[in-house]
Amino acid sequence: MLRRLLAAPGTVGLDVEDAERLVVHKRVLERKPLLRDVFREDHELLMDLDRRTFGSTAGLRVELGAGVAPVSMSFPEVLATDVVAGPGLDRVLDAQDMELPDASVRVLFGQNCFHHFPDPLRFLREAERVLAPGGGLVLIEPYYGPAASLVYRRLFATEGFDKDMPGWRTAATGSMHGANQALSYIVFVRDRAIFEKELPGLELVGTDPLANWVRYLLSGGLNFRQLVPRRSAGALKALERALHPARRVLALHQVIVLRRRR
Repeated sequence: MLRRLLAAPGTVGLDVEDAERLVVHKRVLERKPLLRDVFREDHELLMDLDRRTFGSTAGLRVELGAGVAPVSMSFPEVLATDVVAGPGLDRVLDAQDMELPDASVRVLFGQNCFHHFPDPLRFLREAERVLAPGGGLVLIEPYYGPAASLVYRRLFATEGFDKDMPGWRTAATGSMHGANQALSYIVFVRDRAIFEKELPGLELVGTDPLANWVRYLLSGGLNFRQLVPRRSAGALKALERALHPARRVLALHQVIVLRRRR
């Protein structure tokens, strides 16, 4: 009942597997400058990590699962792709079977898409194939700290948060249903030794929880109503700065950087 009361206009009863979802979410985003600011900061972080980590590596910049807030909103040179066609996207691309030449990509970006891949090992092997040596992946994914673990178990009816899921394959049915929002924790933290054994060509450079969780949560994201007025952005940023030391407890998202070994 509470989820329905807090749902953003137009999202109640929305079929998350229908392409109409992208149209509805685009309208939601247009009404939320607070959320657009969060996405813009995330885009800038992704590009900054790309430039600092992958040096002079040649190749395409490609975003997977770009949805309605693609990195190309901020950096038009990034190719915006998703598994389904939608507004603002450049092409349809299956992350687990990419129609891209070997070693043709400098960086693969992903914003909250990795946990939707039914077979993450297959995706990571495919990423290893298309990435140029010295290039890599920069992913933003749900975090696994205390606050995130509490929130994500209750936030979405179509996605779970199960840190104890056996193996890596999810019970995904379609591109949205059945996702496990704890998947990045499972692959890169819980099963890191397995990751390193199965994918010796990929190096986990690092992970870091994001600090903009206050604005993201109170903006309502793409599915829920905004809970604060627009003019609160400055105060919320100040609050995030004050809470920065506690981000490993309070953060809702993390950034993950992987590099293709030379």
